[in-house]
Amino acid sequence: MTSTYLDFEKPIADLEGKVEELKRVATQGEHPVSIDEEVSKLEDKARQLLADTYSRLTPWQKTQVARHPERPHFLDYVHALIQDFTPLAGDRAYADDKAILGGMGNFRGRSVIVIGHEKGNDTKTRLRHNFGMAMPDGYRKAVRLMSMAERFNMPVITLVDTSGAYPGISAEERGQGEAIARSTERCLTLTVPLVSVVIGEGGSGGAIAIAAGDRVIMLEHSIYSVISPEGCSSILWKSGARAQDAAAAMKITAQDLLQLRIIDSIVREPIGGAHRGRAQAIEDTGDAIDLALTELEALTPEALRKQRWDKYLAMGRVGLA
Repeated sequence: MTSTYLDFEKPIADLEGKVEELKRVATQGEHPVSIDEEVSKLEDKARQLLADTYSRLTPWQKTQVARHPERPHFLDYVHALIQDFTPLAGDRAYADDKAILGGMGNFRGRSVIVIGHEKGNDTKTRLRHNFGMAMPDGYRKAVRLMSMAERFNMPVITLVDTSGAYPGISAEERGQGEAIARSTERCLTLTVPLVSVVIGEGGSGGAIAIAAGDRVIMLEHSIYSVISPEGCSSILWKSGARAQDAAAAMKITAQDLLQLRIIDSIVREPIGGAHRGRAQAIEDTGDAIDLALTELEALTPEALRKQRWDKYLAMGRVGLA
């Protein structure tokens, strides 16, 4: 059960609320009432409704799930999957961006560099991490850490979760576009394995700057797009009111992108989304990363880079008659 329900989850919220109310009534007074059978029936009904609802989510509803405030974020994955994590700070040029975090650690017997967006989980941490929207310093830090990984022959894992790079004047003054381009280029030229996972939102260049990997994995209810649905709606229809239409038109879901060969695999989420089964979602993501790294470690540096280039050069190509 979650403490925050999305708009389309109202029927589920009502049922789960009734279950909690019945449980409270049953334990009150000197002679608690036995209503186990009724509670069990309601719980079964709530579970079935949850499963039915999440089996037919629209792209806009998936967008809402991808943005859920209780969804596990970068630091949750690091704490659960990376042993002896040592954070590394700064771009060695201007500052230490808090929206992109990174460091080295041990992942299932491998020394790795892990990099990712951190959104924060309450008002204080969201402000500290700028809601996962990185400044140029964050992408330059990512480049520094990827270069370090190559120097010491360490695989790179990136966890993507951002609505986009920070669009403010201060970011543009410090070369936001150039920083994103350099980070994307560094992804493509690495001679060590790079596995990228979209764990929530994969928004615009702010996402692809650390997501141009050998394997790109998405969680089942995450999204990956060139622009947010609201931004697309504002451009096409001069209003953000048609974000739902934009979400459907842009093909931003994991299922659409797997069919289009933009990504390589999907990690199933617990019924009701990763926020309802955080530990399981993180563990399953770890299994997917482990499998991808095992496949990539068999390749030579030259073969690895060639395969990565071929992968991205093939996107958008159509056969000639």
